Amino acid sequence: MAFLAIENASSSSSSIHPSSTSVCKYEYDVFLSFRGTDTRNNFTDHLYYRLKQEGIFTFRDNERLEQGTEINSGLLRAIDESKIAVVVLSKQYASSSWCLIELAKIVECMDKKKLTVLPVFHYVDPSDVRYQRGSFAEAFAKHENRFKDKIDDVKTWRAALTEVANLSGWHLKDNSESEVIKKIIQRISSELDHEVPFVSEHLVGMDSRVKEMLDLCLGERLNCVRLVGICGMGGIGKTTLAREIYNRIFRDFEASSFIANVREESENRHLVSLQNNLLSKILVGTEKNILDVEEGKKILRNRLCNKKVLIVLDDVNDDEQLKALAGKDWFGLGSIIIVTSRDIHLLNTYWDGVIDIYIAKGLNYDEAMELFSLKAFKKPHPKENYVDLSINFVSYANGLPLALRVLGSSLFGKTLDAWRSARDKLEAKPNRAIMDVLEMSVVGLDDTQRDLFLDIACFFNGMDNYCIRDTLESLGHYIYDIDVLLDKSLITIASNGALGMHDLLKEMGQDIVRCESPKDPSKRSRLWSYKDVLHVLTSNAVS
Repeated sequence: MAFLAIENASSSSSSIHPSSTSVCKYEYDVFLSFRGTDTRNNFTDHLYYRLKQEGIFTFRDNERLEQGTEINSGLLRAIDESKIAVVVLSKQYASSSWCLIELAKIVECMDKKKLTVLPVFHYVDPSDVRYQRGSFAEAFAKHENRFKDKIDDVKTWRAALTEVANLSGWHLKDNSESEVIKKIIQRISSELDHEVPFVSEHLVGMDSRVKEMLDLCLGERLNCVRLVGICGMGGIGKTTLAREIYNRIFRDFEASSFIANVREESENRHLVSLQNNLLSKILVGTEKNILDVEEGKKILRNRLCNKKVLIVLDDVNDDEQLKALAGKDWFGLGSIIIVTSRDIHLLNTYWDGVIDIYIAKGLNYDEAMELFSLKAFKKPHPKENYVDLSINFVSYANGLPLALRVLGSSLFGKTLDAWRSARDKLEAKPNRAIMDVLEMSVVGLDDTQRDLFLDIACFFNGMDNYCIRDTLESLGHYIYDIDVLLDKSLITIASNGALGMHDLLKEMGQDIVRCESPKDPSKRSRLWSYKDVLHVLTSNAVS
C-alpha cells in the first residue's frame, strides 16, 4: 500500500508516460468513407444530414474526382483529426484506389490513435468483403494489374479491408436504411457523450499533481488490477484531479467510464441506476436493463472480467457502492479503478489487491492567488487596487480550491466597496455555498463522532492529542472516534501530536453550533467566543 501526499506545485515531479499523457486534438467527430458513385446521393447523404442535425461535426469529401491515385493530403489529415470513422462498404467500394488509401489510413489510426471504426455493409455480404470475393475480387484483380510496381500497397489495402470487415457493424441487407441510420447515430452519440468528462477551465497547480498521480497509476505493476484512491477533505480538488487523469489515459484502455457523484446519485436514483450507467458507458450501445443490484453485479462481472478498463467512481462514501460498481474480481489485468472519497478507511478495508492512496492537499499561496484572480478578474493576478483585499480572501480560503472558486466568482465585476462589504460579511457569517459542501463530511457521522468533531472545532483545535485524552473521555468521547475523524479527512494530527483541522472545517463546525440558535447564544450547545460567553453570563445575571 502506498501513500502519496500532494503538497504544492513545486513537489518532486515523476516521470510521465508520453503515450499515455498526450491528448489528441480532434477537428471532426466523424469521418465518412464511402464510394461516391454507389452511395453519395442516397444512404451516405441521408446519414450525413442526420449527423448534422444531431450536432455531430462530420467530414465528407464532396469534391472528390476519382481520377489517378493522388489523394488529397487534406483528406488523410481529416482522418487523423477525427474521433470516429464510419466506413460504408458498398459493392464498388474496393474499385476506388482512393477509398482503399483512405481505408489503410483509417486502420493505421485505429491501431495507433484509438480511432473508433464503424463499418456499414451496404447491401454486400460481410464475408465477401472479408475474403475479397465477388466485386471485391474483381476490383483487386484490376489493382494488382494496374499497380504492379506498388504491389505492397495493394497488399496493405487487402489487409485493411479484411480488418475492417471483421469489426462489428450494420448490415443494410437485413434492415431498413432509416433504422440503421438511427442505430449509427445512437452509437456515435453514446461514444462522443461518454468520451471525455468536463474539466474546469482553470486547472491551477494541476501539472505537478497529475505527474505524481500518473506515476502512481502507471507504475511497474501493470499486470494486475489496481485500485487508486484520491482522498481528502471536501472541496480540495479530488474530482478535478480524477477528471484530468481520466482524460489523459482513457484511450489506453479497452473501455472506460467516469461515474460522477456516486454518493448523491445512489441516494437519489439507487445503485441499479448507477450500474446501468456504468454498463452503458463501458459497453457502448448496450441496451441491457439491470433490474436489481445483485443481477447487476453478475452482469458487470461477466462483461468486464476479460476487459482492461479504466473506471472512475467519484465521491464514494459507502462500501455498498463499491460492491455494486467495482467488485474485487470483476476486471481484466491492467485495469485501473480510481475512487475519490473523503474516507480513507473505506478504501483500505474494501480492496484485497494493489491499493495506492493519494492524499490531496490544498494549493500553496501563489497557486491560490492565481486561481482566485482567474475567477475574480479573469487574469492570473489581482488588479492593483484590489491586492490587499485579494490577500484577505485568499488567506481566508487557506488553499481550498472550492472556496477560492466560489469567492472569486462572487466578486467578479464588483466595486471596491462591494469587496470590503463582502469581506466584512464573511467575517460575521460564512459563505453558505462553501459550508454546504463541507457539511456533507459530517452527515455520515454517528452522534458521538459528530459531537467530538464539534468539540474539537470549538475548543480543542491545536491542542495536544495525548494531553487532552482524559478531558475528552470525561466529556463522554471515545478515543476510537479520533481515528474515525482522521480517516474521514475531518481532522489531522501533526508530528508533535497536535490536533488540527482546516480553518474552513473549523468554521463549518462552529457554524453548525451557531445555527442551533442564531440569535440567542444561551440556547447553543457550546460557547467559545468571549463575546458570547460574556453576553450569556450578563443576561443570566440580569435575569
